[in-house]
Amino acid sequence: MQIAISGGKGGTGKSTVAINVAVELAKRFKLILADLDVEAPNDHLLLGVELQNEEEVNQFMPKFDYSKCIKCRKCAEVCEEHAIITLKDGTPFLMPTLCSGCRACEIVCPVPGAIQEGSRLIGHTYVTPTPYGFTLVTGKLREGEERSMPLVVAAKKRLKNLDYELLIVDTAAGTGNTVSKAIEGSQLLIAVTEPTPLGIHDTELILQLGKLMGIETWVVINRADLGDVNEVYERAERYNAKVIAEIPYSENIVKTYVSGTPIVTTDYPEAEIFRGIAERIYKFLRG
Repeated sequence: MQIAISGGKGGTGKSTVAINVAVELAKRFKLILADLDVEAPNDHLLLGVELQNEEEVNQFMPKFDYSKCIKCRKCAEVCEEHAIITLKDGTPFLMPTLCSGCRACEIVCPVPGAIQEGSRLIGHTYVTPTPYGFTLVTGKLREGEERSMPLVVAAKKRLKNLDYELLIVDTAAGTGNTVSKAIEGSQLLIAVTEPTPLGIHDTELILQLGKLMGIETWVVINRADLGDVNEVYERAERYNAKVIAEIPYSENIVKTYVSGTPIVTTDYPEAEIFRGIAERIYKFLRG
């Protein structure tokens, strides 16, 4: 089973919801939490753990054997990223930061061995045990890298080798291809939003994505007392999504956020809201 916790806008509190729900559901399932916000993973910080079991993620990068290259320019012509340029005589050169690793150049090259296997480090994945009874899988993009999709794919591939009953995916902000890839395979999508103009706008985008992917979608409104929640309800109803919780702005939540302590492990009254979200997810998964 897999559920995804997302939100069109950054900073809405999706990671806060994800880690607290994971702590609660780990009492009932063998669970993995996957932090697939690979450009800015922070679930480990909110859980107060240090990332462990690092593995490199490398991406294909062509290496030219100029002794075999016939300077036909086909590699440059097929490169949609324009990562390969050619001199007047057809000699190819690669601009590594533009290369997506698609291998199209290798496929169209008419001379065996003219383009050889190369690679470059683009990031790392981690598998970290937590003191809350579940495992955290994290993808982390290397600084300066622009393509996050390979990290999302690598992290999902790594977690498939682990034993679990329930996977909770914490996605990046937005609705791009890395978010849809992270959500892929989920039975439930929980969109965490805030009742601000930008939050409401981006919530509609994630609701559209959930509808497009055919996934049941719920909405959690964070900092619900700081804006127009009625507008969120209206958008949710438009896409047949349920608003399952309203979380007020709370200094207690901020304190636990800063200290790296899930609020559900405390006796703060706000903890009951997150426990309620976890209970609804449990009932949904059990049918």
